[in-house]
Amino acid sequence: MVGTFWSLVPAIVAIVLALCTKEVYSSLFTGILIGGLFYAIDAASGFGGFITHVFNDGLVSSIADSYNIGILIFMVILGTMVALMNKAGGSAAFGNWAKKHIKSKVGAQCATVLLGILIFIDDYFNCLTVGSVMKPVTDKYGVSKEKLAYLIDSTAAPICIIAPVSSWAAAVASFVTEGENGISLFCHAIPFNFYAILTIVMMLSMIFMRFEYGTMSKYEKAIQIMNDTADEVATTNTKGKVMDLLVPVIILIVLCVIGMIYSGGFFTAMVEGEEGMVANDTYLNFIEAFANSDASVGLVIGSTGAMILTVAFYVIRKILSFTESMSCLVDGFKAMVPAILILCLAWTLKTMTDSLGAKDYVAGLVEGSAAGLKMFLPAIIFVIACFLAFATGTSWGTFGILIPICIAAFPTGAIRIVSISACMAGAVCGDHCSPISDTTIMASAGAQCNHVNHVSTQLPYAISVAVISFLTYLVAGLTLNLGLAASGIISWIFGLAAMCGFLIFMKKHSSK
Repeated sequence: MVGTFWSLVPAIVAIVLALCTKEVYSSLFTGILIGGLFYAIDAASGFGGFITHVFNDGLVSSIADSYNIGILIFMVILGTMVALMNKAGGSAAFGNWAKKHIKSKVGAQCATVLLGILIFIDDYFNCLTVGSVMKPVTDKYGVSKEKLAYLIDSTAAPICIIAPVSSWAAAVASFVTEGENGISLFCHAIPFNFYAILTIVMMLSMIFMRFEYGTMSKYEKAIQIMNDTADEVATTNTKGKVMDLLVPVIILIVLCVIGMIYSGGFFTAMVEGEEGMVANDTYLNFIEAFANSDASVGLVIGSTGAMILTVAFYVIRKILSFTESMSCLVDGFKAMVPAILILCLAWTLKTMTDSLGAKDYVAGLVEGSAAGLKMFLPAIIFVIACFLAFATGTSWGTFGILIPICIAAFPTGAIRIVSISACMAGAVCGDHCSPISDTTIMASAGAQCNHVNHVSTQLPYAISVAVISFLTYLVAGLTLNLGLAASGIISWIFGLAAMCGFLIFMKKHSSK
């Protein structure tokens, strides 16, 4: 079963069960048990080997991973920050301010998208911050939790993957071998990242065209009825002002950026030399520091500093007492428990599929297709990356598998850039669709939305963009002999025309 299609079965079962039963915890755990069973059968390790692999090698090892622990700490601290802002009245004050300055549902959605674009540093940070800031505003204007989760998710990974200064750019650059400038290659690939850019085009178009389709329309209609009877933002502290939300958020953004570049060596005065630690004469620049950064460490450093400064800010202004501020630690942890539980189970499921050799199986498929299907390879890589990221819930893991293969298969030429773009776009697409993706889970948490509802309402939109992106990659591959620039222009004309035609058709269909 190791290194074959069976290695993907545990993840597929978990995803199908989650979508069918609407219950994500038991679905993920069932997938984990199937993965452990397959591993024990293949290794002939018996019941004892099954138990050891599931709990010791799987659950405990996944949660104990230093990177994962950092993300969990960041989530708890960010949950605490949200609880602090709510208790101080900052969220309510911002909601009241928005009543006067944001005049419509379209304006509320556009403000959410704009904030998501501005917070392009990291997708985890994006999901939780945008949700906590914009939820009072979207509640006021009748935007459903499901639609808010879609807006958050669509401005997280799709924005990060086309932002040269982001943790995602650093991840992609780290998978580029042979001494090449990974950031430079990443920047060259941005114009061909059709899925990410078309996702943003579709999201904005649907906001201004004012329609929904699929299961999203059901939730949007329901929230409109509720909004007619209850449109007031709940307040917990009448002393709160807009600055009680904006100041902590600005502090959080600034300190998280500083924490990211610090973890990448931006402020390091000593480096490892032949005779131990020596003085660093050439400090890393900002871009290099991001390329070397550890998002887990940087976000923990930044969010911890922001929480301390926020507590001091509220205590000095006498908005909250120190005791009231400390009680928000418990409230923040409670708010993040569902997301933390799903993340831990999703990480464990990924460990199961890794132990069964899912990565090796997919890598073999890609290498086998590279020989005779050069013109169709971008589209093929896009589909494989989608499937792998969807089944494993990780886009970064997909980068690690496919990018080195693309570089080895195509050392130079336009096909290399387009293939790497297809890999990145497919990974983001699969990550966007997958119920076990950490970004999808955090988008649900940020919008305070039921996770399965978020996945089921987002899937029709994500699949629509994925199909158009696949066709666009086919056009790009078939026109590469005309040159990279000409292929890009022709591909984008086709992609945008297909997107416009699709949206016009769906609006007429949904109105009927």
